[in-house]
Amino acid sequence: MIDALRYFSFIKEIRIKDALDIALVTFLIYRLLLLVRGTRAWRITLGVLGYLLAMLVGEVFKLNTLYWLLEKGSVAGPVALVILFLPELRQGIEEFGRFGGLLQTPIGLAGRPEEMAQARTIEEIVAACAELASESVGALIVIEKSISLEEIVSNGVPLDAAISAPLLGAIFFENNPLHDGAVIVQRDKLAAAACRLPLSESSRLDPNVHMRHRAAVGVTENLDCISVVVSEERGTISVAFEGRLRRLANHLELREFLNRELRGEEKPPKPLKLRRSRGRRAQIKEQKESQS
Repeated sequence: MIDALRYFSFIKEIRIKDALDIALVTFLIYRLLLLVRGTRAWRITLGVLGYLLAMLVGEVFKLNTLYWLLEKGSVAGPVALVILFLPELRQGIEEFGRFGGLLQTPIGLAGRPEEMAQARTIEEIVAACAELASESVGALIVIEKSISLEEIVSNGVPLDAAISAPLLGAIFFENNPLHDGAVIVQRDKLAAAACRLPLSESSRLDPNVHMRHRAAVGVTENLDCISVVVSEERGTISVAFEGRLRRLANHLELREFLNRELRGEEKPPKPLKLRRSRGRRAQIKEQKESQS
C-alpha cells in the first residue's frame, strides 16, 4: 500500500497551471475528434494510425525494407495531412472564430442526442416525398445531423423557412428556378435550396444511378447527414446514409427510417395530422399501402 502511494506521489507536484494546461489540451483533442467523427476525415485518421502501426511493427520485428519505405514516405506526411484535412481544418478554425464556440456543450458530451428533429419536421418531409414520388417529380433533401452543413448551405440560395410539404413541393416543381439542386434541412428549418453537392465516385454504386443519387451518396461520404432522394424516372424514394444508398419500398418506410435515425424511435409514431391538402393520387396510394 505504501509503495502504491509513493507511485502516485508525483500528483503533489502538479500545479494548478499544469492541471489547466492538461485540461485545455484534452478538451481541444476532444473537440477535434468530434469534428472529424462521422466524416471522411475519421477514416483518414484511422488510415494514419494504421500507417504508424505498420512503422512500429517494421521497427520492432526488424523489417528493414518495410520500415525504410514507410519512414521515407512519412517525410511528406505533414503536407499530405494538411491537404487531406483541409475542409475539417477550415471548419475547425471557423469554430475557434465563433464567440463561445468552445464553451458550448458539444454533441456527444453526454452521448448522441436522442432527438435531432421534431416529429412534425419528419412528417412534412415524408408527406412531401410521398406527393413528389406519386407525381414522378425529382427531389433531393439533405438533413443535417451532428456535423454542420454550413459550407454547403453557403453555395445555395438561403431560405431560413419553416418546413412544410407544400413549400418542398413548390421548390422541386419543374419550372421553379430552385428545383435543380439540393434542399438543406438544419435545426427543423429549410436553410437553403439549389445547393451543390459533391458527387460520389464509389464503385459500389449501380452504374445506372443518375447524378441526383450520386450527389446524395457523395455528401454522406464526407459529412454526417442523411439524404432523401425521389427519382424522377421511377417515382421511387431512396435514402443515402454513411456512403450507402438504399431504395425504400414506400414513404411509410421513409418515416420509420427517419424516426429511427433522427429521433431514436424504433417504432414509428402515429402520423401527425398536417394542415394541408394531399393530392388525390397520393391519397389513393397511401390508402392502398395501409390496407396491404
